[in-house]
Formats: sequence, C-alpha cells, structure tokens
Amino acid sequence: MKIFVESRFKRTLLASAMGLAAASLGAQALAQEAVPSIDLMTTTESYDPIRYEAAFMIAERWEELGFEVNVQPTEFSTALERFYDQQDFDATILGWSGRTDRLDPQFFLSTLDSRQANPGGNNPGGYDNPDFDALFDQQSQAFDPDERQRLVMEMQELYKPDAPLVVLFHRDEVVAYNHEAFGGFEPMAGEGLYSEWGPMEATPVGDRSTLRIGGPQEPDNLNPLASTSVWGWKWMRLYYDRLVRLSADVEPLPWAAEEVDQVDDTTVAVTLREGMTFHDGEPLTADDVAFTWNYYLDQDYSYFNSYLAALDNAEAVDEYTVHFHLSEPSASFASISLSQIPILPGHIWSEIDDASTLSPDEVPTVGSGPFQYERFDRGEFMAISKFDDHFHADEIAVDGVEFIIYADMEGVYTGLQTGEIDVTAWRMEPGQISLAESEDHLTVVNVPDFGYFHMTYNLRRAPFDDRAVRRALTMASDRERMVNVLLDGRGEVGSSVIAPVNTFWHEAFIERFDFDMDAARAELEEAGYSWDEDGRLMR
Repeated sequence: MKIFVESRFKRTLLASAMGLAAASLGAQALAQEAVPSIDLMTTTESYDPIRYEAAFMIAERWEELGFEVNVQPTEFSTALERFYDQQDFDATILGWSGRTDRLDPQFFLSTLDSRQANPGGNNPGGYDNPDFDALFDQQSQAFDPDERQRLVMEMQELYKPDAPLVVLFHRDEVVAYNHEAFGGFEPMAGEGLYSEWGPMEATPVGDRSTLRIGGPQEPDNLNPLASTSVWGWKWMRLYYDRLVRLSADVEPLPWAAEEVDQVDDTTVAVTLREGMTFHDGEPLTADDVAFTWNYYLDQDYSYFNSYLAALDNAEAVDEYTVHFHLSEPSASFASISLSQIPILPGHIWSEIDDASTLSPDEVPTVGSGPFQYERFDRGEFMAISKFDDHFHADEIAVDGVEFIIYADMEGVYTGLQTGEIDVTAWRMEPGQISLAESEDHLTVVNVPDFGYFHMTYNLRRAPFDDRAVRRALTMASDRERMVNVLLDGRGEVGSSVIAPVNTFWHEAFIERFDFDMDAARAELEEAGYSWDEDGRLMR
C-alpha cells in the first residue's frame, strides 16, 4: 500500500512538472519575436545590372529561409556615402577594385581591421576581432616573406568562420579598345586598360592624339582628402605624382623619388628627383613631400589610414631628402604606402585648415603629374592635358585624355562602337562581349580580377550582430549561380578577401560556405531560432 501511494505521488509530481514545462515552452513561444526585416542595398539596374540582379537572387533565398527582405536599388554615389561615411545600412552589395597596389595583402586585410571601423574607414561593417587585429600588426611588421605569408594565411582562417561579409565573386575584367585609333596598351590584372599606365602607353594610330575613355560613373569628388571612390582615384592619379609607381607585377618603380633607402627598421629615406615643378610652375621639394604626409596624418583621412598607420611623421632633411619616421617596422611602407599618397603643393594646401569642408569649386586641382587638370563637367565630361615639363613627358605620345561619362554600360558600348570613345573604363556586360568580338575595329581584352564584389553586413545591427545569422545568410547566397548566369561564367566564386589569382597570399583551405539551404536552416535551429506557421523566422 505504501508503495502504491508513493508511486501515485510520483506520477502526480511528474504530471505537474510536465504541465509546467509545457506551459513554459508555450510562454517561450509566445515570447519569441520575428527577426528584424533586412534592407539589402545594391546599385541601380542601369549602373550595374549584375549587382542589381544578384541582390534579388539573394533576397529570394533569404526569404525562403524565413527573413523579410527589402531590396534597395541606390544611386552609386549615394550608396557609397551611406556605406562609408554614414554607415547607414543593413547589408550592402558593393565592390573593391583590384588596383595594382592591392596585390599586396595589406589593403584587403585592413578592411577587417577594427581600427578601420570608424565612419569613412575601410571597415564599414564594423568587424571587431582583437586576435585578427593583432595578427594584422604582426604581418605588417614581418619583413620575411614566408613568415608574412604564414600570418596572412592565419588571418584568413581566423576571420572566415565569423562571416562578417560575403565575397560574392571575382569578375573577369573584359574590356575593349578601338585599335584603329590607338594601340600600345598593356592590360593589367584587376585594372584592364584604364590603369595609371594606360594613357602613358597609348600610341595614336590616326591623326587624333587625344585619348577618349568612356565609363558609366563619374568621381564621387576630386578632393584628394575626401574621395573614397576608385573613379576619383583613377582620374586623380594621372595629374598627381606619387613617390613610387607600381608595375603590373607590383614592382615599386621610382617615380618622384629617385631613390628609396631603408635606413633602419623604422626609418625610410627618400631622395627626390631634382627639377620637378607643380603645374602652376612652383618647384616641388622635400618640404612639399613632408608637408603632404604630415597633412594627411593631421587631417585623419580614413581612406588612407591603412597606408599611414605605421607613420609617426615625415621630415624634410634637405631640399631633396625626406625621412619617414615610423612608429614600428612596416613590411609594405616603402613598396606600397609610398605609391599611394599624392604629392600636394604645400604652398596651396597649407592655407586649408580642414580639407573635408571644401566645396567642389574650392578643391585645388594643382598637381605635378604627367597630366594636368583641365575641366570636370559633372555627369558629362572630364579632361586633362599632357604636362610638357614633366620628366616623363617625352615618353607620352598622347596630348591629353578625355573621359566621357555615360548613364550606363549600354551607352559606353555604343560610344565604343561608333568611335566616340577609344577605350572602355569598365567591364562590358556579358551580352556586349560577343558583339564587340565581332567588330573589326575593336580588340577585346580579358584579364582576371583580384578585386571582388562583396556583400557586407552591418555587425552593429540586428540580426547581423549574431554570428549564426551571418553564417546562415552566407550559406543561403547562391554565388555559383551568380557566376554562371549573371557573369556567363566569366568570373570565379569568392572565398576570401585575398583572391585565388593572388596565389602567394590566398588561403585555399578556409571555410567556403557553399550554397546549402539545409545547412543554413540547421545553423539557425542550433542557435535557438524557430519558424512560425507562416515560415517567418522567430527568436
């Protein structure tokens, strides 16, 4: 009898406990809320139909996963401003161009450095990993290539599981030029024909000596302390000199510098060419170089912070000698950093306290480069002319460069076809490539890209502050379909911020996040997410 009563009592307790558990689960289910909707910002269809269509491909799969997604096609310069300066976005599809200096891993790795997460910096998504930052500093100071390679590989292995962004694809650079008007071009990986060397290599075939380039986008601005667009810098680097220019093989070639010497681990000495002048006739001396670098430091221009991070100050030792004093050893300072900062005329810029406040009409356009600024009609036209007093002028066959700005790539291709322009500054659309190949007067050039198109999450906002969500969304992004359908196979699915074509620095064995909807759902379930009866993701 005692046993019977005791068992009944236990059954009563068990039933009560199960009831309480059920009630608790029910309350928990009621307490769950829908995951916030996602605004996915991309370019307009007219500017880039590839990124535009990619956004809708992504949104379709994310909605299948239970998210509410609003695709926001946005004018390119507005998208840049929201992404960099305002950091006002949920997720954004943009791209990093494969400029020659970026074959060195320093820049692309810096886009995940938490110290670059401030407005205007190169880490707008806000990824913050102290271990990554520490490795970034170590690789920056590693002069031994093998040791630096090991650290760069480790950095890729470290960030990838966190999925702070999706490298969507590396799109082949397929461009064309009119060989009946100009020749002599040497295409560069990542840059195609519109490189800094292109106008200096172009050779007129006919009577016209002004090279005409066409593209679908104008510079965001021509302020060398405010521009964050490749379109701004591709143009400005033609009329500003740098101490070093990089060859297609990332070999640093002395330019305004006659000689660069590593005095010790933290001192780099630069000897300037003698007799250089700015376009207004004023001499270029070591004072201008030291002023420029110190001015960039004082202005805190985030776009170049990764190149300036190791610099304490620049010192003019004599009329033609500058010493760069570093706070720590830098493996890339002499070869990469010296190739990026444009030399400003100190006699002009020293009068400007805050460069960020300049209106477009107030921005000085005096440089010392092989070309000099002529005009910029917003939305329509830009022009520069050869600077005859430049040391490289005798090697330049063109008398100037004009850039015609079109509304879209359809206009660019029509301009190339009709002879209005000589060179395309931007990739042709897949449907235009076969047409261009059939034209007798056009030469089509295809080079790989080590830049990439990316979808960056804003880690400061829900739901992207949750690693599991980012991983799931990355798995639910069908990048192989983008390459095969949108690029017609002319590209490669992305895996790391260091492109596969950059073989020495690329880590091939990191987590790839292949497209897998089941794995994406499992990732969310394991993290405690569920779905309501309508399939909406809850937590």
